[in-house]
Amino acid sequence: MRLKKVEREFIAFQRVCRVATVSRKGTPHNVPVCPILDGDRMYIASAADGVKVRNIQATGKVALAFDEYTEAWSGLKGVLVWGMARVIEAGPAFRRIRKLLYQRYPQYEGYAALAERESVIVEVTPTRTFHWGL
Repeated sequence: MRLKKVEREFIAFQRVCRVATVSRKGTPHNVPVCPILDGDRMYIASAADGVKVRNIQATGKVALAFDEYTEAWSGLKGVLVWGMARVIEAGPAFRRIRKLLYQRYPQYEGYAALAERESVIVEVTPTRTFHWGL
């Protein structure tokens, strides 16, 4: 599915989102991540042995929550994305997305360098969205 323009613009501006996954046994896992948007797909990086990666490899399902909070609740904004995820371990796609991540988050290179096969890139293809306040 294609993201709506207003969703794409909001997601592209966000520096952090929360990614939710679930294990094959149904155990939920939710963590903050630093995403990038490329077209209608979202990408995040992770250690190859991370819980979210194991869950994605088991189920292929993911949800991402992008939001802005304010005490004035009339100004709350956000986008929830449900999607299918795939893990990219190495190769040209890994290196292309790693370059985009390094451009957006220069801290990655010095603090959490993304080495092929030690780290992975997770690609999220949206299947459904919901937004508020946009």
